[in-house]
Amino acid sequence: MQRRALLLVLAASAAMFAAEASAQQPAPMRIRGELVAVDATSITVKRKAGGDVKIAIKPDQSVSAVKKLALADVKPGSYVGIATKNSGGKLVALEVLVFPEAGRGTGEGHYEWDLAPGSMMTNANVDTVVNSVDGRTLKLSYKGGSKEITVPENAPVVTPTSASRADLVPGKKVFVIANGDPANLTAARVYVEKDGVAPPM
Repeated sequence: MQRRALLLVLAASAAMFAAEASAQQPAPMRIRGELVAVDATSITVKRKAGGDVKIAIKPDQSVSAVKKLALADVKPGSYVGIATKNSGGKLVALEVLVFPEAGRGTGEGHYEWDLAPGSMMTNANVDTVVNSVDGRTLKLSYKGGSKEITVPENAPVVTPTSASRADLVPGKKVFVIANGDPANLTAARVYVEKDGVAPPM
């Protein structure tokens, strides 16, 4: 059961971090905010970007969460997804997601992201870690390229963990990947706040 839950998390993460969507289908929407209503067939999210959006959920909808890691847990050989901003010509981490080993290769590459204006996402292997006065500098490599990213001490560092429908309650922060047009969305994946840890993605 635990293995099945992990595989579901990884499959969803692959969809979340894919750089491109099929030309025949609209790109999945990433919705961040707070749950304001939950019923058997839908959730309503008050978006950080403004306004409420209702999203259909399936009877067997899988739900995930994240748990905190220490920055020291990010080591050479880790496979990570890091959202970044450009600061003075340097890439600085906004958050770090550490994949379990079974998720290695998920969404590999460096591409635009929508966590903040101008943000990027880099999914790659950690080659080296250098301590600095600003936190840690990670040298990452992926197919076709490499990046150097500074991770401040206060940047959230998390890894996927399991959750359930019971965790979907009003007031909890969520990160939802949804398919469809804006007026008719269906959740592909739901990450919910659990044990006080909100999804930072």
